[in-house]
Amino acid sequence: MTDPDLEAAGSFALGRWQVKRLGYGAMQLAGDNVFGPPRDRDEALLVLRAAVDSGINHLDTAQYYGPGVVNALIREALSPYPGDLAIVSKVAARRDERGAVLPYDEPDQLRAGIEENLETLGIERLAAVNLRLMDGSAPGPRFDAQLAALVAARDEGLIDGIGLSNISLEHLLRGVAQTEIVCVQNLFNLADQRSLGILEECTSRGTAFVPFCPLGWPRATQNTILTDPTVVSLATRLNASPAQIALAWLLDLAPNILLIPGTRTRAHLAENIHAGGVRLDDAARAELAQFPNAGAR
Repeated sequence: MTDPDLEAAGSFALGRWQVKRLGYGAMQLAGDNVFGPPRDRDEALLVLRAAVDSGINHLDTAQYYGPGVVNALIREALSPYPGDLAIVSKVAARRDERGAVLPYDEPDQLRAGIEENLETLGIERLAAVNLRLMDGSAPGPRFDAQLAALVAARDEGLIDGIGLSNISLEHLLRGVAQTEIVCVQNLFNLADQRSLGILEECTSRGTAFVPFCPLGWPRATQNTILTDPTVVSLATRLNASPAQIALAWLLDLAPNILLIPGTRTRAHLAENIHAGGVRLDDAARAELAQFPNAGAR
């Protein structure tokens, strides 16, 4: 039975999939620095099952989380998978034996990354795969070749949709000129709104926008969202937690925003889901519009 707060948040199209706007990002289920086994394996499995039991049907993962650790947990916890569960992954990175994140983004490596995801998850097709750009380079022939590798995988039935992650507006415009882009996954939250122009472009096109780090960078000293006096005050007034205010702000900002907050515990999972029931009034919107350090708008 779907949680009423999850239902209240609504749904949006992710390519051919219709998913709840509140999903789950599985990155934190790996060990520290997203490397190695989880701190509490039993709780990790229970979190995944609780997410799906609540009605969440959008799950975000990657083969290089662990590496392979998170996908193996997902498979153990959820296989055989519900028919409406959209599992989305990303490619273009790998981990070495010490946990460093390295590029793995040649066209043949992107294909190998998709196949590794399918194997470790135990599925035949992913709902979408994000091309995760790491080098900050401008779009050009290399980007076109990478995109072509994902188009080939989609045409062969390995993935349903193609997404882009960590991109510029120029990447998005070049991408949509070549093929359908079903989602964009960029850093975006109250404290960092530099991707606002990309969000607006996605909104105008009806493309899902999936902000990563919606509460700020985990454990980062510069993460001021959850301790900001305005956020804390609004949380008290609206009978919510600061995290729920930050997530509710994103849900309220645009109808095509899909959230994938991550957590290692069922308690935090429930807190995140209940953000779907938080309603911001005009006064709250005006206060949050003045949030400091929001970057380029």
